Amino acid sequence: MDHFYKILSLLVLANMNLVINGQAISGEDGPDTCQPWSVRMAGTVMTRYPHLTGMDLNFHGRSSPKWQYDIAMLAGAIDRLGTVDKKYEDYMKDYIDFFISPRGQISPYELCDYNLDKIRPGHNLIILFERTGGEKYRTAIETLVSQLEDQPHNPDGGFWHKAVYPYQMWLDGIYMSSPFMARYGQVFNESEWFDEVVRQITVIESHTRDPETGLLYHAYDASRGMKWSDDETGCSPHFWGRAMGWYMMALVDVLDFFPENHPGREPLIEILNRTSEAVARVRDEETGLWWQVLDMGGRPGNYLEASASCMFVYAFAKGARKGYLTDEYGSLAASSFDSILSEFIEVEENGLLNITNGCFAAGLGGLDYRSGSYEYYINERRGKNDSKSAGPFIMAAIELNR
Repeated sequence: MDHFYKILSLLVLANMNLVINGQAISGEDGPDTCQPWSVRMAGTVMTRYPHLTGMDLNFHGRSSPKWQYDIAMLAGAIDRLGTVDKKYEDYMKDYIDFFISPRGQISPYELCDYNLDKIRPGHNLIILFERTGGEKYRTAIETLVSQLEDQPHNPDGGFWHKAVYPYQMWLDGIYMSSPFMARYGQVFNESEWFDEVVRQITVIESHTRDPETGLLYHAYDASRGMKWSDDETGCSPHFWGRAMGWYMMALVDVLDFFPENHPGREPLIEILNRTSEAVARVRDEETGLWWQVLDMGGRPGNYLEASASCMFVYAFAKGARKGYLTDEYGSLAASSFDSILSEFIEVEENGLLNITNGCFAAGLGGLDYRSGSYEYYINERRGKNDSKSAGPFIMAAIELNR
């Protein structure tokens, strides 16, 4: 019943001007155009969705908000601006608190789904626990840890993406779970989780990396039972941009938490370098951006895609800043960010931003069977202002101080 009233109030607020910190906020009050791009995009999101659950309700057309990886990722991106103004931290906290009861129960959430997507908001939970010490966050964190402790896995230890996708590892799942495991290992001094991060990242690379291009296929089915899986390798047919974007972001983010002397640290940096080299080779020569299907630039129907481009820029910029990658990648990131601004960013008269040409969703198998074919990827729905584009755009802009 509490969630019913929360949802009702959000629907009412979405249709009226709101007051935040004593100031009226409406669609006519956009972010300051003199501010950094990260602040402008965050301000745009907060103006359109004064409570971030509204993005789930309005953008995804749901009747109630979900414990959702992509919205949590966007919330975490905005939270990074908390050093500028605490309102950004409060915005993320309000989103996460919507789903967490005073006793630390996550709703809606089903542990037995063993869905790695549901682990990603746990990263936000750890941030809030570190910031507040709230026991409800610790309880919710441990719920997610218990899922990972029993996560179904292949004989080589690779986590299934979900219980309903048996034997399948997806690149997406590395980002959904590995930064959480690494941060948990550091904050709670449980070093075995670093070993698990290394296992997941290296196992999926060993199965999905194409020896000719160095690119990673979207997913791998150890059983070879899916129609999309290759009979010999078990891999899906194509290199999807955002799947590799998730993987690259996971690599640079998990290293934030790894001990300097951990034996898996250098192998992860080596993976980051060889994967970055492969991704850099398939940049569009004219714009410096990346295609929906990475290695098929210029093929009819393929298009330059916003979320993957922002993810790669973020990974390159952070990797260079941290010294994992050479300075060349920092320069590459800066020039590609210029192209993101010219190709994907629209500025409305009121100062609000639109980020265009983002793929809304793509997967494999499922009830509405997704074949992983070239035609499948280029025909999935795309458009403006998806969280999976806006979040990495904010993070890339922060890394480049733009």
